[in-house]
Amino acid sequence: MERKGWVERSTSETIITLSLDLDGEGKGKVSTPAGFFNHMLQTLAHHSGINLEVEAQGDVDVDFHHLVEDTGIVLGKALAQALGDKRGIERFGEALVPMDESLAQVALDFSGRACLSFSATFPAYKVGDFDTELVQEFFQGVVRGSKMTLHIRLLEGDNSHHAIEAIFKAFARALKQAVRVGGGDIPSTKGVL
Repeated sequence: MERKGWVERSTSETIITLSLDLDGEGKGKVSTPAGFFNHMLQTLAHHSGINLEVEAQGDVDVDFHHLVEDTGIVLGKALAQALGDKRGIERFGEALVPMDESLAQVALDFSGRACLSFSATFPAYKVGDFDTELVQEFFQGVVRGSKMTLHIRLLEGDNSHHAIEAIFKAFARALKQAVRVGGGDIPSTKGVL
């Protein structure tokens, strides 16, 4: 059974096409106007083992907010599409990932309930031309689109680039664990997620 997702979203603010394969090799092909964001999406693909293709453009003359948030929503919807009824998946995932002085912890649950708990303070307001506050907006979008429960904690971090990259890597590792097939049943006592 193929576990793939493909979503296209076109609004007055953004145009995004995203496809993914949960059973990939961690290959990423990403094209957005935001260089640091591209780097984070490539990191996500590599460390999750998911093949991810993203092409996104938008009203970046304003800022990257709509582009980043909408890409998160589209990624979440593609994850939900690829998982279907979630039969056989591990459902839960967690990771604790260091990157130099930074340390990030992520736990997630494909619960069918959209909930983000985000606790991170970044030393700098920007990494390159990327506003660090957009990290939370991206993951809020992922949560909305996928209806997952997601907890993110930045435990240490003196360098904003390292801190954000640790978060993306921890999310990727938790995602890899949660989408792994480990049985044949829907992983819920309710029989539905």
